[in-house]
Amino acid sequence: MALLERVSTLIRANLNDLIDKAENPEAMIKQVILDMENQLLQVKTQVAVSIADQHVLEKKQQENEENERQWRRRAEMAVDKQNDTLARSALERALSYKQMAESFRQQVEDQKTQVENLKTALLKLQQKLDEARARSELLLAQHRRSRTYTKARDGKTTANENPSAAFDRMRNKVQQTEADAQAASDLLDDDVEQRFAAMEKQSEIDRLLDELKSKRRAG
Repeated sequence: MALLERVSTLIRANLNDLIDKAENPEAMIKQVILDMENQLLQVKTQVAVSIADQHVLEKKQQENEENERQWRRRAEMAVDKQNDTLARSALERALSYKQMAESFRQQVEDQKTQVENLKTALLKLQQKLDEARARSELLLAQHRRSRTYTKARDGKTTANENPSAAFDRMRNKVQQTEADAQAASDLLDDDVEQRFAAMEKQSEIDRLLDELKSKRRAG
């Protein structure tokens, strides 16, 4: 996910090195903090959107599960009326809704993973932003002391001297596990595979019909 990649880049940045190379360290620090704040807002927005998507997927799953139950009840009614043709049609519909429900169930699990990953990224970015705000003045003061010392020693600035490793801790990576919450789609098979799939489906319907008849007779 591009958003988490940008967040990770900000957190991995070595601010000591950036300050040493910047013509205006104060402006650079402010810009980095501003970038973090902007990315934090975007992650918060994405968390909200992902949670909303999860609720939609859960609702779709429940709807398909209810439709499956409804068509199974209709198949039972058809068996009671000794109408095998209608019972088979109802079982076929029930089977289709069952497959859709299973597909949405998997999407819900994937979406939950994505939401947790975004929440983790949000927490880590907030922690790093708080740290940057708290240490920015200290970091700039260390930088100024370092440059003053270097100038006094040899009369010139060195771009590669770091006064402190305080912000090296910002190298920790944001966990970047992107869970694909993509809708499941069936791949088009060749003609032979389609025929076998149709045969298997009809066999499953036959099995369900026989099972339903047995249950109704026993009842």
